[in-house]
Amino acid sequence: MFPKRHAVTAILVAPLLAVLAWFAVGALVGEKPHPARRGQSYPLVEKSSCRYVSGVCDLQNSSLRLTLRAGNGPKVTLKLTASHALDQVLIALAAPDDDVAPRPMEAEDDSGRLWYLPLSESPREGMRIRLVASQSGSVFFADASTAFLQGPQRMP
Repeated sequence: MFPKRHAVTAILVAPLLAVLAWFAVGALVGEKPHPARRGQSYPLVEKSSCRYVSGVCDLQNSSLRLTLRAGNGPKVTLKLTASHALDQVLIALAAPDDDVAPRPMEAEDDSGRLWYLPLSESPREGMRIRLVASQSGSVFFADASTAFLQGPQRMP
């Protein structure tokens, strides 16, 4: 059926060798995960829930996960839940080109995992959340969409 056995063998083995080479290069040259170091700053990745009217925005860097929610009430409140205890959280709501000073969030309890910030008004379309959180001398920062705060699907 196939007159050249060597060509058939090469066609079958080449994809396997390519996958093995991919993992070998990653293991030899790739960045090794390490705990956050005091005095260093790390970005938080904006998850897709931030870009839709979901009521929730997840920000993550390795094992640290922050969840932003909008609480209903007489005033709009932005609530943050952290997977690890945080020392301080600063937030600024602004258009991409605006230079706005951040406001500190207030801790709901002594655990350092629950934070809130009353907002004077609902964010307008196109505004961004700029967040800075400190944990044991390390700083985590994010720039996220406010689309999750738009519309009626706010969660308590």
